[in-house]
Amino acid sequence: MKVVKINNLQQREACLARLCAEAYGHQAGITPLATFAGVLGVLFKQEAARLLALVDDQSRPIALALLVSDEAGTSMSVAQLVSLDPDAEGEQSSDEDKPRSGDLNPALRLVAELALRAPLRVEALSDAQKAQFTAAGIQRWLQAPGDLQIGLGPKHSATSLEDLPRILTVDHASVVANFKQDPKLFEDYKQRFIRGLEQFPSTLP
Repeated sequence: MKVVKINNLQQREACLARLCAEAYGHQAGITPLATFAGVLGVLFKQEAARLLALVDDQSRPIALALLVSDEAGTSMSVAQLVSLDPDAEGEQSSDEDKPRSGDLNPALRLVAELALRAPLRVEALSDAQKAQFTAAGIQRWLQAPGDLQIGLGPKHSATSLEDLPRILTVDHASVVANFKQDPKLFEDYKQRFIRGLEQFPSTLP
């Protein structure tokens, strides 16, 4: 297995469409499309996001992760993360069970690899999510307001919440407002999203 950064524009668009569809679910309304449009139209253009895959020994993608930069450009946060079953189009591995170290699903294996390479940040909204990321090598945790817990990889230098720059995000409300004002824009992204799902690559170099 190896980690692949997806640079080819057509493959990146297809993988982003698949990631959004899997992360939000196929019945999630406009949210997957709004995320797709925001990442393509803003974050990728600003070089503030990267799309990475974990591929198996046959070069088939088995996990996808969208990493987004912070405002200072000093670290990357896992914005979206999914496991893929290369033999079952559209199905996703379950993350419900607490993983054992060395027995991680593909998405968490991808996190483990990325944490060793970059100053990585993850967010957990439950103890179960925290346990999953901890098994993937995220050992340092900061308690944020509410139920949010922020995990830091071994290469991340922050020691407190005050050390963490704001993560860049997609403004979903703004994207949806633009869709309503410009039906042609909406239709363009909709067709790109559908085309991306249809053209999802079976292998990645």
